[in-house]
Amino acid sequence: MRRLSFIILSFVFSISVYSQKTPHGNQLKIDCSECHTTGSWRVNSLTSTFNHDQTKFALVDQHRQLDCKLCHLSLNFSDEKGKNDCSNCHIDVHQQTLGNDCASCHTSKSWIINNVKEIHLNSRFPLVGSHANADCFDCHLSENLLQFRPLGIECVDCHRAEYLSTTNPNHQTAGYSTNCFDCHNMRSSDWASGGFEHGFFPLTQGHAVADCKLCHTSGVLQAISPECESCHLPDYNASLDPPHASLNFPVNCLECHTTQPGWSPASFDRHNDFYLLEGAHAKIANECKDCHTSGYINTPNTCFGCHSADYNKVTDPPHLVANFPVDCTECHSQNAWEPSTFDHDGKYFPIYSGEHKGEWDSCTDCHTTPSNYSLFSCIDCHEHNKTDMDKEHQGEDGYIYTSAGCLECHPSGKAD
Repeated sequence: MRRLSFIILSFVFSISVYSQKTPHGNQLKIDCSECHTTGSWRVNSLTSTFNHDQTKFALVDQHRQLDCKLCHLSLNFSDEKGKNDCSNCHIDVHQQTLGNDCASCHTSKSWIINNVKEIHLNSRFPLVGSHANADCFDCHLSENLLQFRPLGIECVDCHRAEYLSTTNPNHQTAGYSTNCFDCHNMRSSDWASGGFEHGFFPLTQGHAVADCKLCHTSGVLQAISPECESCHLPDYNASLDPPHASLNFPVNCLECHTTQPGWSPASFDRHNDFYLLEGAHAKIANECKDCHTSGYINTPNTCFGCHSADYNKVTDPPHLVANFPVDCTECHSQNAWEPSTFDHDGKYFPIYSGEHKGEWDSCTDCHTTPSNYSLFSCIDCHEHNKTDMDKEHQGEDGYIYTSAGCLECHPSGKAD
C-alpha cells in the first residue's frame, strides 16, 4: 500500500515539475522521450520519433531537411503560435510587390519558378501571343530584379513610346486608337510582319498586297473609302472588253467580278435581262467577243443573227437550199447542235413512226440529191420495179410511177 502511494505521489510530482520546468511552454503535449533520451537533452534526429505532421505545419520537401533551431529560435514553442505563414520565416525579397502568399508562385521543393506563364494567366494580364515570349524584366522595370511592381494593363501603359514615335503612319497625328490590338495582332513577332489587323476591309486574293501605299496613295494611312470605284475607277474607264463606261456598267465591281487577281472569272448577271445565257451559251459567258464581234451595241439576239454562217454552210441537210427555218430552236437545243429534232412527221412525211419507222439510216436514203433536200425518192427504196407497180395499180385513175405520185396517194406511207 505504501508502495502504491509512493508511485502516485511521484507521478503527480512529475506532472507538477514538467508543467513548471519545461522550457517548451504549455502547448507541447507530447512525451519528452519522443525527442530526448536519458543520455542527453540534445535532440538526435536519428532516434527522435516526433512527427511534426501532427502540428499545424506539416514538414514537406525542403522543410524536412532543416534543423529545428532554424525555425524555432526560442525553446518556448508556445511563442510559435500563428507563425506558420511564409513571411514569418522568409524575408520578402520582393518587398511587397507580389503580396505575402509565397505559395502562389513558389513551392517547398524549390524557389525556382518554371511556370511563370501559367501563373501569369491568373493575373490581370495573361501572357498570350508575343507577350508569352517576353522577358519579365522587359516589362517590370523596378529598382532591382526581384521587385515586380504592378503595371497598367492597357497597351499604351507599356507601348506609349512606340505609339508616339511611329511615323508610318503617324499614329498620334492620325488620332489612332491607343489600344494596339485594334490594328495589330498580338501573336505577331513585330509590329509590321503581318501583324496589322485589316479586318474592316479583308486583304485577300487580289487585295492581298504588302505595300500599303498602293491603296493609301496619299502616304497617310488613314481610313479610305471601301467602295470599289474609289480605287478602281481608272480600270473601269480603261476597260474595252467590254467598254464599261460607254455601256454604263455599274461602278460597283462586285456586281460582276470577284476579288481574285486579274478581274476574272467575271459574271454579268444582268446579261439575262438582254439575252438568257444557258446551255452552250453559258459555257462561253466569259468569252464576250465570241458573240460581240462588232462591239457591244446592237448585237443580234436571234439565233440566225449569230449563227447565219453555220446555217448557210451546213450540208447534211443543206438548210439554205431546203429553206429550213432560221429559228434554230425549232430543231436544236441550246446545249449543242446534236442531237437535233426536226418535225418531219408533223410537217412532211412520217419517218419516225408508222410503216417507215426504223426503215432508214440517214437522210440521204430518201433525199438522194444532197444538194437539194426538197427532192426525195420513194421508188429507189422499195423492192418493186415499175412493171410490178404498173400491174398493182391497173385501173387506178391518175396513177404514175413517180415519187411524187407515191406521196400523193400514200401521204402516210400506208399501202391503202
